[in-house]
Amino acid sequence: MRFVFGIIIIIHALIHLLGFLKAFQLAEINQLSQSISKPIGMLWLFVALLFGLTATLLFLKKDWWFILAGIVIILSQILIIMLWKDAKFGTIGNVIILLVSISAFGNHQFNKMVENESSQLLQNIKVENVAIISEKDISHLPEIVKKWMRNSGVVGKAKVVSVSLKQKGTMKTKPQSKWMAFSAKQYFDVKNPAFIWSTIVDCLPMVKMVGRDKFTNGEGEMLIKLASIIPVVNEGKNEKINVSAMIRYMAEMTWFPSAALENYMTWEGINSTSAK
Repeated sequence: MRFVFGIIIIIHALIHLLGFLKAFQLAEINQLSQSISKPIGMLWLFVALLFGLTATLLFLKKDWWFILAGIVIILSQILIIMLWKDAKFGTIGNVIILLVSISAFGNHQFNKMVENESSQLLQNIKVENVAIISEKDISHLPEIVKKWMRNSGVVGKAKVVSVSLKQKGTMKTKPQSKWMAFSAKQYFDVKNPAFIWSTIVDCLPMVKMVGRDKFTNGEGEMLIKLASIIPVVNEGKNEKINVSAMIRYMAEMTWFPSAALENYMTWEGINSTSAK
């Protein structure tokens, strides 16, 4: 998508060169019937170069490319209005670039939020005097949980304090809906149960959905945005979300089984093959 959009910006930039060529009579431009002064022609060249720079920043994956895009769109539209009779269709290109730029801005803000939340979570983690798990440490657990601890290989290893992981796969929003590719990253604080999970989902052709699931201080939050700007879900700090986030944390303990030994976890045996 980045490559295709970059090509669109370059084509839009080249179209702006027509105003420069017309002003300096460097080529016969039949599409432009209105006269263009040389100073205005230089502005058309300047805007074309700015669009080219915008495309370059996009290809280089510079997160702030949309700032330059916003400035050059304004300049471009002013020139188009001045030559509205001949250049009005250039507005379509500006609208396309503007919409993608707004989405890029929303994605930038979303990533900044996730980065700040993740940094705060990681800052609270202290790695010091990490205990090595022994058979004695698991002796109080129900038999089936002991088996899990042994089979997972935690005995003889240090307790896990924090976890960082990446995920890639497909997901559905409903049983009957189509599979959508996604990638995600997640950070866990195991000593003080918390996590931050963020994802990018290919929900529609050339349209992505971003999401963030969060659990800190016993409270959950869920945020999902279409194209990084349109809120689809924005729920947090209510009983259902809190319980859902807590259950998710416990389900994901398969990544770090030693959390079963933390003080915030209690176990009750039910029978030989299950525990609560």
